[in-house]
Amino acid sequence: MSNANPISNPAVIIGGGLAGAKTAEELRERGYAGPIVLIAAETVAPYERPPLSKEFLAGAKALPDFTVHDQNWYRDNDIDLRLHTRATTVDTAAKAVALDDGTSLTYSSLVLATGSSSVHPPIDGADADGVFYLRTVDEASALVDVLGEGKRLAVIGGGWIGLEVAAGARGRGAEVTVVEAASQPLQAALGPEIGEAFADLHREHGVDLRLESKVDAITVDGGRATGLKLADGSTVAADAVLIAVGARPNIEIAEAAGLAVADRGVAVDAGLRTSADDVYAVGDIAAAEHPTLQTRVRTEHWANALNQPAVAAQNILGTAAEYSRMPYFFTDQYDLGMEYRGHSDGYSRVVTRGDVAGREFLAFWVDDDGTVLAGMNVNIWDAGDDIAALVESRRPVDVAKLADPTVPLADLLS
Repeated sequence: MSNANPISNPAVIIGGGLAGAKTAEELRERGYAGPIVLIAAETVAPYERPPLSKEFLAGAKALPDFTVHDQNWYRDNDIDLRLHTRATTVDTAAKAVALDDGTSLTYSSLVLATGSSSVHPPIDGADADGVFYLRTVDEASALVDVLGEGKRLAVIGGGWIGLEVAAGARGRGAEVTVVEAASQPLQAALGPEIGEAFADLHREHGVDLRLESKVDAITVDGGRATGLKLADGSTVAADAVLIAVGARPNIEIAEAAGLAVADRGVAVDAGLRTSADDVYAVGDIAAAEHPTLQTRVRTEHWANALNQPAVAAQNILGTAAEYSRMPYFFTDQYDLGMEYRGHSDGYSRVVTRGDVAGREFLAFWVDDDGTVLAGMNVNIWDAGDDIAALVESRRPVDVAKLADPTVPLADLLS
């Protein structure tokens, strides 16, 4: 693998999602004058994925509304966007990337932004027509086509995607059943305390929520899914089945290249550098050393894909930078909107203030010392900065005052 003009070897970005597009944008806007090649497996220009289970499913947004840049932008900024193309191997010694069209590139810098894929569990019947996953706009479009008034949707998995799709499907008039193995939805992300609030939310909106339930098989008739058979012997009738049991980071190409891995992702330092020279990782796959949290953090959320590329670009350009933002994510389900900041690993209790039943409250995940590890605002939109300050301070607070809505959050750090 060689390049006829090694002086002009491009910065190569592998991954056609938000993280890949933002890396290209940040490089250009920060003055990178060399060639940039963006390798994208899909046939459309990079787009943001959160709307797929939110506004797109609800019919409130179309693909152009959440496309990062149209193809004219890539042309105008002299970025070689290669759609429907996959990188097959990376040779870090030769600084070369092989592509599935038989060509290769020699890079000056390489950014891995390969994202995640839906987990495909080994469930009998999962290959039938009418079984869906949700990761791409094509998958979202196919799912929308089978939803509507009187349709029946069975969702396997009570995580973010499963619950957001359930809310969107109910908004379209479909009957929805959600099957979740844990005792509460979102238990892995939020713990059982706040998971219960989401369970109540969905039941109030007519979702048949089956907790502590396992799926034995997807029932099939004539090659098409007809519902679910559960481990307790009960069945769920459905016109469509969504499997939403998690995401798998796409790190195969990094592992094959010999890059260090951690936490199911690519191990990077606070500057998003991998274990190989001039190779960076951003977005879902980046297991990054966090300078404030003093631990390695990997999160599969929009905020990392949006913000990490600026740090990678600065380091490529020779300006030292670290990624120190707190993990952040959000959701909108029915009349509930929320934001979450922080990293709750190691929490010992959840403290709330406000009206949990009325879905207008704050929640805090605290450790044994009273340090706020993470915080969430639900339908309260003026508390985000104070929550961020509490989380970032890494200082113990008075937990009784934390729960008291008459005590301003800002006063807890004074």
